[in-house]
Amino acid sequence: MTLVEKAPAADREAQAAISDRSRAERRMGLLLSAPAVIVMLLVTGYPLLNAVYLSLFSYRLTAPEDKRFVWFSNYVTALTDGLFWQVVLTTFVITAVTVAVELVLGFMLATVMHRAIFGRRTVRTGILLPYGIVTVISAFAWKYAFDPQSGFVNPWFGLGDYAWFSHRWSAIFVIILSEIWKTTPFISLLLLAGLAQVPRDLGEAATVDGATAWQRLWRVTIPNMKAAILVAVLFRTLDAWRIFDNPFIMTSGQQGTEVFSFLTYRQTITRTAIGLGDAVGVLLFLSVVLIAAVFIKGFRVDLSQVRGDR
Repeated sequence: MTLVEKAPAADREAQAAISDRSRAERRMGLLLSAPAVIVMLLVTGYPLLNAVYLSLFSYRLTAPEDKRFVWFSNYVTALTDGLFWQVVLTTFVITAVTVAVELVLGFMLATVMHRAIFGRRTVRTGILLPYGIVTVISAFAWKYAFDPQSGFVNPWFGLGDYAWFSHRWSAIFVIILSEIWKTTPFISLLLLAGLAQVPRDLGEAATVDGATAWQRLWRVTIPNMKAAILVAVLFRTLDAWRIFDNPFIMTSGQQGTEVFSFLTYRQTITRTAIGLGDAVGVLLFLSVVLIAAVFIKGFRVDLSQVRGDR
């Protein structure tokens, strides 16, 4: 057998070894996550099944004797209501803008934390400080800051008595701004872990070969931290899609700022329409599952490539 004939056989053996390693890691991952998954199913399984069950009824807490089985009528009511799709649009805009901006800012902050030579702990603590503040407190702080009477934003920028929360898009802008300020450190923390996995010798080799900083970023750094980027974007997208605190405190859903979670709250708690509220809640749950499936299946990252295996 010649060397040319031996090469394909060696490649097949290497691929088989990588495949066995991937299967072993997948099996280990399932075993490690199984206890947490079982506990989560036990804790959330009954409320979820009960919500699905109640969503099939016309049921109000104020009139429990009028509980009627209506099949999927509540879902039809929600999906054919223009308010529902306005809520979906508002939630989508807030999610898309916040995640996109946070990804860019988070990467910049992660780079600063990764390259800091002096005072590294102080720099990281300062960057992560907003994420440690309770969301409710943060929302009230931003609400007061943009208040036309007592806030400091209007005097600083000479905006007079402009009422930010009396207009839809300006209110959404403030909500987005508060979300970016609060959760960008979370993105930067995840991306910092990804930067730590990028082999330094690859960047040095690219520099020796004459690659510019931009080329090293797109051809060396980002390809080697795809897994961290995917995890960061997935977690933040799911979190932003379920946003509740900021719209609830700043606008109470007024001026067209109602979001998905707030619609579920308003139907269930304010209007006591348990059946319709649970139907909206189930639709929220299904949308979260769909988003997660799209990210995991559509943007799948080969972890063996991330590790540098070939």
